[in-house]
Amino acid sequence: MEEKILQTKKNGMAALLLNLLVLIGGVALMVISFTVFGHRAGGDLEPNGWIFGAGLVIVGLGWIPLCGLKVLKPQEALVLTLFGDYIGTLKGEGFYWVNPFCSAVNPAAGTRLSQSGDVSSETSGVAALLAQGNNVKNAAALQEAAGKRISLKQMTLNNARQKINDCLGNPVEIGIAVIWRVTDTAKAVFNVDNYKEYLSLQCDSALRNVVRIYPYDVAPNVDTTGDGHPDDGSLRGSSEVVAQRIKQEIQEKVQDAGLEIVDARITYLAYAPEIAAVMLQRQQASAIIDARKMIVDSAVGMVELALERLSENKVVELDDERKAAMVSNLLVVLCGNHDAQPVVNSGSLY
Repeated sequence: MEEKILQTKKNGMAALLLNLLVLIGGVALMVISFTVFGHRAGGDLEPNGWIFGAGLVIVGLGWIPLCGLKVLKPQEALVLTLFGDYIGTLKGEGFYWVNPFCSAVNPAAGTRLSQSGDVSSETSGVAALLAQGNNVKNAAALQEAAGKRISLKQMTLNNARQKINDCLGNPVEIGIAVIWRVTDTAKAVFNVDNYKEYLSLQCDSALRNVVRIYPYDVAPNVDTTGDGHPDDGSLRGSSEVVAQRIKQEIQEKVQDAGLEIVDARITYLAYAPEIAAVMLQRQQASAIIDARKMIVDSAVGMVELALERLSENKVVELDDERKAAMVSNLLVVLCGNHDAQPVVNSGSLY
């Protein structure tokens, strides 16, 4: 199914005025049938049957052309069918008149997702209450009021957070925001049953497929690129790369639905609650080990510098045993968690 753009002129106002004139003419014929061509029979004024009948037919059927009036706002489209056949798509803001027997098609008109461009939560709540109650007709009318127009604007879809196992088997919670738009209205309406629900499902599937390739944090011997060599890819550290892969996978899946994925971004990322505390302890332990390593390296350098400066300036001559004692004391002072308590030696070193 390929999109066909209707090159209909924006003649809605002219059609509206002409139709009103026809209706007024029908009413005028009915009046004339009494005042000009009427005749009295038994004291009552009776109209001319032919003229009155013509005016009545005009008034009775004159409202049908009004059904062909269509108003479009900027970045809106209408997919039109005539007795089941796709005849084309109206695009561009304006006041149009089309065949009054044409009907607009949009299977996703009543679909409400957590995204921009959908109806307000207040309207959605009223519709839900009506649908749950006995007044089903009013609920259907409310959904119909949402309109059959297809928005061509860029919209943002925020799917619910998902709990997915990363490549190491750790459960993580992740959420994404997908910016998308409709590029081919015919494919969106006729190739899939409901393009909004289809997009939401494909976003969940693509997110799951991509997340299971990466670890939450950098891990050894993990290949995330598929080249057979370990790399430093991770969900936390390579969010831009992960988002790009998610975007590409969604685009491949929704191409046949006439949708374009403009961008995809990770909006939430965390360990699942059942392992969050353990992983926090692991991160704290790793941070403590790294900090201790840095402290020891710096302390050894400071001790070496102190011994070199003492030897160069010949401040004091120390044998190996005294050097070992000095190194031990300095390392204890520099690497300790608490401030050292100095001890003053008033006697001889030996």
